[in-house]
Amino acid sequence: MVKIRTRFAPSPTGTLHIGNLRTALLSWLWARHNGGEFVLRIEDTDKKREVEGGVEIIKKTLKEFGLVADEGPGLSGDKGPYLQSERLGIYEKYVKKLLEAGDAYRCFCSAERLEEMRKDQQKEGKIPRYDRKCLQLSEEEIEERLKRGEKTVVRLKMPDKEDLFWDDMVMGKVKINSAEVDDTVLLKSDGYPTYHMAVVVDDHLMEISHIFRDVRWMSSTPKHIVLYRALGWEMPKIVHLPLVLGADRKPLSKRHGSVAADEFLKEGYLPEAVLNYLALVGWNPKTDEELFSLKQLVEKFDIEGIQKSGGVFDYKKLLHVNAWHISQKTDEELSEILGKWVPKLKEEARLGLASLLKVRVKKLSELPGLLKFFWEGVNLSSELLLQKGGEKEVVKTMLEEIRKVVEERGVDEVEKMKEEFMKIIEKNEWKVGKFFMVLRLVICGSSITPPIVESLPYLGKEKVLKRIEKGLEQLG
Repeated sequence: MVKIRTRFAPSPTGTLHIGNLRTALLSWLWARHNGGEFVLRIEDTDKKREVEGGVEIIKKTLKEFGLVADEGPGLSGDKGPYLQSERLGIYEKYVKKLLEAGDAYRCFCSAERLEEMRKDQQKEGKIPRYDRKCLQLSEEEIEERLKRGEKTVVRLKMPDKEDLFWDDMVMGKVKINSAEVDDTVLLKSDGYPTYHMAVVVDDHLMEISHIFRDVRWMSSTPKHIVLYRALGWEMPKIVHLPLVLGADRKPLSKRHGSVAADEFLKEGYLPEAVLNYLALVGWNPKTDEELFSLKQLVEKFDIEGIQKSGGVFDYKKLLHVNAWHISQKTDEELSEILGKWVPKLKEEARLGLASLLKVRVKKLSELPGLLKFFWEGVNLSSELLLQKGGEKEVVKTMLEEIRKVVEERGVDEVEKMKEEFMKIIEKNEWKVGKFFMVLRLVICGSSITPPIVESLPYLGKEKVLKRIEKGLEQLG
């Protein structure tokens, strides 16, 4: 049985797009589902697009989402280097082999000539492709031009009008005629390989069994078929993934909302929630279930569930999934998370409030605003306290009654406080909601708060009384 080995091979061009993270996730899930290995390889041969620190950004993002690689830059593994820029000698060896066998050829055409040629072809309604002018050069001419130091690239020689087939694990049986495919460049004039050369060599030498990639790379597969055949290698299984789409069914981009993977973490989404939802964008678990832990995704994932058509990224649905994952945290886990989002909140309060917050919060970014009344003063005004249409004298009486309870009982016995408050409400025939809204407003300065009575012990009797007094002062 073939050892399952998958890979994620991004370019270090900045933050990871959420679609790239989906590719990494499904590749990782397939490896883990089969007890296989997941390889991180960095495709850094396009130096013009590379950003400083790009490799570390990729590694950090994958680590934050828990998609740990078995092999890769800075990790163990005997099939490296895992940076393509450190593998140039390897590519040169196989380019030379292709040249010697006549499966590739040198091209000396200038960029200006190529551009003019393509424009002419487009005017004539033809598929733009290289006209093979340099294929006719003799060995003597090639040697002479190389001696003169002329810049050269190496092109793949595609077969003439041959139907090329492959069995895509998602898209099914696919056929593309070679006449539709250009003689692609394999080695650039700067000595760096193109994607097509490097990906074939690396996937073979790293023994990749399954290639997960965006469906937009599908048109490149015929080139890879020809390369694998020319080099005498067996091609890995191909898994072309449907696109991640926006609500308008166009590829997800910034116009739809956040698209960088790390932005979702900054906005308060849990990594496991993002992965849970992302797995469902274009994949069907064959049940009505939608809420999964990462462990459950590993158990359930199979390639058969991947759809052919693109999946719409629904931000509202992601929010629902995130809220569920927050609710599944233990009090200790959420307390630790609170420590990162609201470090000013004391540990005792974090742990005490955790169970109350996890069923109310949809995004972790809500926490600072929700809890800031613990460490920040509240801007109280009569307009604020009366904002829900309360009568001034009634609100004032409510605050006076609340003050009595706090002065006499303190704030540490939550259930007894609630009992006292309910007695006061019944005695005065007040509406329950209105009474507790006044309490929220005077203590927090907001109508959106954690459970208010349960919050008072962590604020302390002294602060509670001060805020009540300030509220009474505002009412006059």
